[in-house]
Amino acid sequence: MRITAESVADGIREQLFSIGDIPGVLWTPAEGSGPRPLVLIGHGGGQHKKGWEVVSRAFPYVTSCGFAVAAIDAPGTGDRPEHPEIRRLVAIIQEREAAGEPFGPAWPALNETVAAQLIPDWQTTLDALQKLDSVGDSQPVGYYGLSAAGEMGIRLVAAEPRITAAVLGLIGSDWLIDTAARITVPVEFVLQWDDEGNPRDSVMKLFDALGSTEKTLHANPGSHFRVPSFEIDSSIRFFARHLSAARLKFAGGGSEPRSR
Repeated sequence: MRITAESVADGIREQLFSIGDIPGVLWTPAEGSGPRPLVLIGHGGGQHKKGWEVVSRAFPYVTSCGFAVAAIDAPGTGDRPEHPEIRRLVAIIQEREAAGEPFGPAWPALNETVAAQLIPDWQTTLDALQKLDSVGDSQPVGYYGLSAAGEMGIRLVAAEPRITAAVLGLIGSDWLIDTAARITVPVEFVLQWDDEGNPRDSVMKLFDALGSTEKTLHANPGSHFRVPSFEIDSSIRFFARHLSAARLKFAGGGSEPRSR
């Protein structure tokens, strides 16, 4: 891992980094040291590691919970080079959308193309982050991702045993059913009732397929991009409950996080 830039503001330390050709960002409390729980945050389609939907979650996780938070650019976004195959598939999807036609096989092909690179990249990033004194390899790891990041998150959480809790949602891909069944960690799952791209029946079917014994469905009225801001507060409580409690267990303390 190579740190390319570092700054401190409002009690948060921001470190831009690269791991080979993977560009990322790590946020940690400006004060204090030692290992701490880590939350990985995925970004939406066409967005990047410092997009609003990432930062709006990352900063409260750092300031309210004292967690480390990391994000990386997906292939073809942010500081990554252009990805010709992703560009080709996105163009097909946009053409079909403009014509009012179904996306067809281009949509699952796009997700498979992104996942083939992004899932190993997340695992490589986690390997590197856990070698840092500010993160360590003894603390629990969470994942947050909605929409395209929910699609990738289901794949990542199913494949990565170090992730012990996840906030997912805004996705209803039928091809993820079997993958979702392999997830057994606690999950908070977000559904927008009027999501034009992810019909509620498909999203609830994917939620039902999750193999987790502890899973909660948060359904709110509104379209895909109208997730209520209070869902951020809910995710803070979710991760504080699961990651902070696990941290105390690892340290030999009690099983409940301190009230916040």
